[in-house]
Amino acid sequence: MHPYSMLSDDYFVNLNLCTEMTLPSSRDTVLNFFERVQKSFPSMRNFYNRGENGFILEEDKEEVGQQRWMSLETQRICSGYVNPGDPDDCLAQNQLMLELVPYMLSVSPLDCEALDYIVGFDFSYRGNHDALVAEALGANQAVDSLLQIPGSRALNYEPSITLSLDDSCRCQARLLIETRTNAYQVRRDDFPDEQISVFFTLRQYGSLSADTRLEDTMFDLKAKSDQLMKDYVIDQVLRPLAQAISTK
Repeated sequence: MHPYSMLSDDYFVNLNLCTEMTLPSSRDTVLNFFERVQKSFPSMRNFYNRGENGFILEEDKEEVGQQRWMSLETQRICSGYVNPGDPDDCLAQNQLMLELVPYMLSVSPLDCEALDYIVGFDFSYRGNHDALVAEALGANQAVDSLLQIPGSRALNYEPSITLSLDDSCRCQARLLIETRTNAYQVRRDDFPDEQISVFFTLRQYGSLSADTRLEDTMFDLKAKSDQLMKDYVIDQVLRPLAQAISTK
């Protein structure tokens, strides 16, 4: 199994292409696009109209929780895979999406508002998510002192940081931890079995040059993500969260 599969209860890899202009939404265009995707991935046979949220084509969810999906919104095209055996299993699907959009949806490199490569991890935990994150990851001295106020309990602690990876600030990395505990649950000391989510996103902002292929940009983002995950995220964020949960 790939190491990502052993770090959390579920993990997923998403690719989002955001456009400056509105995407085509005619019946023939939408159906032809998804029929071409289905031709390469026949198990993606469930097609839905989600109203204002666009259209989605997805697989049945397997017992192990694996599922491919792809969606088309007003100004965004997304491709995702939940619990792949290996992150590389997503490459063919994501590459297909980026190869099709110039010809079937009239998206050019100039029309790119942003391209996101996202790796996400979900940790199931019945308890105060914010308190657990604060305990597992710590904080700076000022925040730690607030957490020591007598009688206080953490209600919202969702660390987020965005970093520029180049001088132009067009390539960025963002780490976000999302908790799902609310004040009502803390007051009653009654917590459902919800998920703490960690998102690590590599984003390329802005239009691309005419000779730059979208899929090449995606490969570059993935390579950066893989290295940063290995060097800074797995041992510093994901393992401490998993270990803190295992002790509860």
